[in-house]
Amino acid sequence: MPSVHGPRRARIVFSDSAAKQLENISSEAELHALDRALVVVSVDPDVGEPIPGDAAGPQLRQYADEVERVRLLYWVSALRTVVVVAYIEV
Repeated sequence: MPSVHGPRRARIVFSDSAAKQLENISSEAELHALDRALVVVSVDPDVGEPIPGDAAGPQLRQYADEVERVRLLYWVSALRTVVVVAYIEV
């Protein structure tokens, strides 16, 4: 029997610097655009493009929505259940 629920979403958490950026967003339109981008990333954490770097730390990814004009830098936990947003640009 198929599941009635959709795919499990990853939980979104914010780094300290991203949380401060979030506090500075005052426009409803910007919050709405950011919310849409966060939903996309939580449903499919692989949607963003990998950012080249060294293998010592977590693999940073970038998701950019040109229509909503939002960019997120994030990494995904080892179990793929948590997405840590490191940078927000709206």
